[in-house]
Amino acid sequence: MKVILGAGNTRVKGWVSTDEDSLNLLSEESFSSFFKNGKAQTMLAEHVWEHLTYEDGVRAARLCYDFLEDGAYIRVAVPDGNLHDDAFLRLVGIGGPGPKDHPAYTHKVLYTYDKLVEVFESAGFVVKLLEYIDEKGIFHYIYWNAEDGPIGRSLRYDTRNSRERIGMASIIIDAYKPLCINLNESI
Repeated sequence: MKVILGAGNTRVKGWVSTDEDSLNLLSEESFSSFFKNGKAQTMLAEHVWEHLTYEDGVRAARLCYDFLEDGAYIRVAVPDGNLHDDAFLRLVGIGGPGPKDHPAYTHKVLYTYDKLVEVFESAGFVVKLLEYIDEKGIFHYIYWNAEDGPIGRSLRYDTRNSRERIGMASIIIDAYKPLCINLNESI
């Protein structure tokens, strides 16, 4: 099962779209009910973690870890706090936009790549950075396959971006749950 967390209106063929009503990122009971006795092969969360406090982000990462198969991953994208553009930072900063009828969904954290990595490593994941801006303002990019988890707010897919200018910067990571094999069990 491939699961999109906090999907909103996002629908992708082959993926199950969820929102807080169907899968609450902070509730073990919700995860247990959603997954029943199974686990996800892949999870995707585009611009979701910034709506959680840092502590709740760690808690959500741990729940995702628990409900992913060994060797599986979650792809996560959040606004990049290292893009030093005043208009962008006003848009994505703490207190930034959320639906007017849901003030709880405003931005609670503005991540930099090291803080986002910290959240997922603290949950047990091994993290690979795919897109991010470092402290010197240099944009880093490693090719990633959109079929493995599409991210619209990315270098390739956001029309505000070009090779000359980054207008919408996301930190994009793949956080892998290590594959564990018990060599003492007979096959």
